[in-house]
Parts: sequence; C-alpha cells; structure tokens
Amino acid sequence: MSHRIIQDAFQAFASNDPVRISAVLTEDAEWLSPPGNPTAVALGTTHHMVGREAVVRFFAQDFPRLYARDVAVTFHGVHVDGERAAVEASMTATLADGNPYSNDYCFVVELRDGLVHRVREYLDTARGLRMVSGEAAR
Repeated sequence: MSHRIIQDAFQAFASNDPVRISAVLTEDAEWLSPPGNPTAVALGTTHHMVGREAVVRFFAQDFPRLYARDVAVTFHGVHVDGERAAVEASMTATLADGNPYSNDYCFVVELRDGLVHRVREYLDTARGLRMVSGEAAR
C-alpha cells in the first residue's frame, strides 16, 4: 500500500465527483464516524455508511450541502502498516451559512486490492458541533 492510494482517495472524496469517488472504493466499503458527529447532526444523515453507493451519495450530494466551498484537507501524517493506514489531517471549509469550519481528524483506513474498504473517522465532535451550529462564530 502506498501513501499515493490514500492521497488519491481523499482527493476523490473532496471532488464531489461520483465517478471519481466510486473508483476508489470497494463495493462493500464502509465509513464509520462517531455517533452525533457534526456532519450527521447538521444534515440528518447516518454516522455509519455501508456500501459504495451510500459513501458515494454522501460525498457527492450530502457533504457539499454543509461544507459549501473552500474545502481543504491538510495531511499531517500518513502512517502505513500493510493494508492499513492512520491518517492525521485537518479540514477547513466554508459552511453553507458562510461561517468557517476547521477541525482535526484521524482516519484509520483499511484497503483491499488497492481500494478503500473501510474508514473509521475520529474528530473533536464538540468543536465541530459548535462550528456547524454557529456557536463558534459568536
């Protein structure tokens, strides 16, 4: 597994392009986020997506409804062990209401045959909730 696979996958997720996103995922891909995470709360979506179609729909349709523009993911470290990687990153964006968003993340990514099979996402949910609710802007 290479760092390039991980970087290409995250660029695909950020593209909002369903064809690009689909191309980096296994058919039975899963994305697990903490229950009550800011994105799921703000959009009324699930924190556990199962299947390529669900993950593609989220990144192509749901994600841009909240993170409207200027989405940038900065990698601070990608630590690879076989078919698994831990990714340390920060994400910034402009929310749909015009307020800024900034949070730190850790993703544990499992690959299969060079494709993303499972992602477990960790973040500061309290900080994220403050930002998406507009409390951080006050």
